[in-house]
Amino acid sequence: MKKVITLIFVFAFISLAQSHEFWLQPSKYRYNVGETMTIDFKVGENFTGESWDMNRHKVEQVQLVHATGIKKMEGAVQKTKSKNLTTVLDKPGTYVIGLESNFAYLELEAEKFNEYLKEDGMENILELRKKENKLDKSSREFYKRYAKVMVQAGPVVDDTYKKRLGFRYEIMPLANPYTLKPGDYLDCRVLWENKPAPHTLVKVWNYVGNRTFLQNIYTENDGTIRFPISTSGPWMVSAVKMIPSESDGADYQSQWASLVFGITK
Repeated sequence: MKKVITLIFVFAFISLAQSHEFWLQPSKYRYNVGETMTIDFKVGENFTGESWDMNRHKVEQVQLVHATGIKKMEGAVQKTKSKNLTTVLDKPGTYVIGLESNFAYLELEAEKFNEYLKEDGMENILELRKKENKLDKSSREFYKRYAKVMVQAGPVVDDTYKKRLGFRYEIMPLANPYTLKPGDYLDCRVLWENKPAPHTLVKVWNYVGNRTFLQNIYTENDGTIRFPISTSGPWMVSAVKMIPSESDGADYQSQWASLVFGITK
């Protein structure tokens, strides 16, 4: 049985100061073949985030994945407050769009950092700080984003959802969300360096009207979670992995993964 530890009801006006999810938000989730898709780069929570500051952050790669191949899209990214990526979905089927950012830098006071570790399930780093007598020390952190969104063009679904993007930290759906309807279940697998990530806290968000529901679920030994598709609308699955920094200039480095899709049936 999957380990669901909490189900939290969250109002959409939660303070963005405490929010840190990053996701790709499309103009919609189902398109006609030949329609134009736009994507906003968002940071925050509850699908009501603010625009990602592209003066502070950089995109390392963007991939547009379809059954017919992969298209590199970094050159199409716009440093605007909306419509950061625009493309025509000229072929039928499922598309996966993936973005990898560069490492950005963050400093936090000790108390805030410790709370952040608890909130996001990074007990390994909390235990390391205890062992090294650093619980009262501020933190220096490098962090990177790996974000994916899935959309559908036309009625015919395919196996594009199975394609790995090669991210160091990646969330893989084990079924095509565009075959699902409310009442079904979806399994996902969290991968760290292409291997299953067991006992990882995963957050599953779904937005209904002006309210968001959040499920906190720990992965099984095989890196998988299962959750019910309770409603139609947008969904996000997210997780974070933190390790001691592999580079000078910070104490830790974190990798954030997200997967967004829409249930439209």
